[in-house]
Order: sequence, then structure tokens, then C-alpha cells
Amino acid sequence: MPFYVYILYSQTLNKYYTGSTGNLSERLQYHNNGYSKFTKTGTPWILAYQEVYNSRSEAVRREMAIKKI
Repeated sequence: MPFYVYILYSQTLNKYYTGSTGNLSERLQYHNNGYSKFTKTGTPWILAYQEVYNSRSEAVRREMAIKKI
């Protein structure tokens, strides 16, 4: 099963959000439906970037590296 690192963009907030997931389309819906406390004010979020990994640990490692930039 692939895992994804993704970056979302909100025009409303002019901000980016980085995360990782095993189901990218479901996770994007989650953010756009206001279920995440951090992202609910920025809807609609658009997928700006994605990377695919073979394991969750690789995806989380990459997510943390991006967040440190």
C-alpha cells in the first residue's frame, strides 16, 4: 500500500499545510470538510504537491523533513 506526503494550499489563508496519509483523496476530503482543527478555516484546500512512498515510516520521515524547512 502506498503512502503519500502532500502539501495543500489555501487561497483563503495564503498558507500551506503538509501532511502524510495512506489515502490521499480521503484525507483531502477530511481537510475540506472541516474535520481538522488546523485546516478548517482555510477551505477549500487544493493539492499543491505530492510524493509517494512504500512505507508509512518513509512518508513520515519526509513529512518531518519538509516541516523543518
